[in-house]
Amino acid sequence: MTTSLARNRNYQLLWGSQALAEFGFNATAIAFPLLVLSVTGSPAASGLVLGAIAVAQLAAGLPAGALVDRWNRKKIMLACEATQAVAAASLVAAVVSGRVSVAHMLVVAAVIGLCAALFEPAEEATLPGIVPVEQVASAVAMNSARASLGHLSGTAVGGFLFAVGRAVPFVVDAVTHSVAFCALAFLRLPPREPRTRPAGHLGREVAEGLRWVWRHRHIRVTSLCAVALNLFFSAFYIVVIVLARARGVHAGEIGVMAAMLGLGGVVGALAAPYLHRLLTPYASIVAVFWVLAALTPLAVFARSGYVMGALFLAMALLPPTANTTITTQQLLLTPDELRGRLSSVLGLIVGVSSAVGPALGGVLVQALTPTVAVMICAGGILTVTVVVTFSATLRTFPRHATADEPAVSV
Repeated sequence: MTTSLARNRNYQLLWGSQALAEFGFNATAIAFPLLVLSVTGSPAASGLVLGAIAVAQLAAGLPAGALVDRWNRKKIMLACEATQAVAAASLVAAVVSGRVSVAHMLVVAAVIGLCAALFEPAEEATLPGIVPVEQVASAVAMNSARASLGHLSGTAVGGFLFAVGRAVPFVVDAVTHSVAFCALAFLRLPPREPRTRPAGHLGREVAEGLRWVWRHRHIRVTSLCAVALNLFFSAFYIVVIVLARARGVHAGEIGVMAAMLGLGGVVGALAAPYLHRLLTPYASIVAVFWVLAALTPLAVFARSGYVMGALFLAMALLPPTANTTITTQQLLLTPDELRGRLSSVLGLIVGVSSAVGPALGGVLVQALTPTVAVMICAGGILTVTVVVTFSATLRTFPRHATADEPAVSV
């Protein structure tokens, strides 16, 4: 009889350790710009420090995936947790001594990004090894819920901790990563299958990962869909915030809007295992696009932050199911020796679109009225939705992965 995820010791160690680590990370993400502003008074410096996390993660993403496929994945995760704990502790010492500088904060931010670039593909690649095949979808969904919970709780508490003391959020971050390190030390991973060939040049291994993603049509097409959707939704999110401010919505209500998006993600992730079994893969993917296409134009008529928050909650309910369907298929299709590179390639693709989207939203709202900018984003999402609806590849998206999938065009 298969052991449930709740009784799977290894999965619980991994899930619990990262629930703590993500809480600490999100508390720090809120405190970082507040610390920069309190030290320098410069919003530009604050944005530079936060941007360093994303830039470091994107820059290291592809080689990190290849290294994850080469090296011992448990040791990678342990090293990342230890490094982040030390980085946070160094910042605590600098704040307490009054010697904190922008350069120091930039280094810490870059370390956080580099560790994320290594840890995330290492964790995802180990998942099929610690849970049975039939439970991979549920594990993916629970990991999504964990990320949403960490974002909600960390961002909610981070500002309060900073108000208690400038060093306090970073103390919490150092402690959570230290505890995560101790928990992961007890993680037992099954031995990996021997590589089919010895490790070669790092650049060639990165290129092999890129070719794998492009060669398999279901991975390729779903990746392109995710890029397009993230691009327009990230732009839409910025535009809606500007629109709310232009209409005099209180800052507290805007905070509620963001929290409702996170709450929708939590609820959607908890429902994802059930919906994953209930819906066909095609239905679970296409439903996300049609819900967003239907709801985004309604932002024009939302005069209250609470109403917009309700729209955000509805928008966030179905993406975890589609993500569960897609990620499960990708993990089971991909050989273990390529899973790190799969995760890093997909993370880079989605990360770039998520970074470009807010910039696009800023340009739109600068050049046009917020209402027109919302409708342009809605039109972009609708266009992508129509393409997705008539995609032959998505109509034949398998519920279970097959290693001999033919590489054909959309």
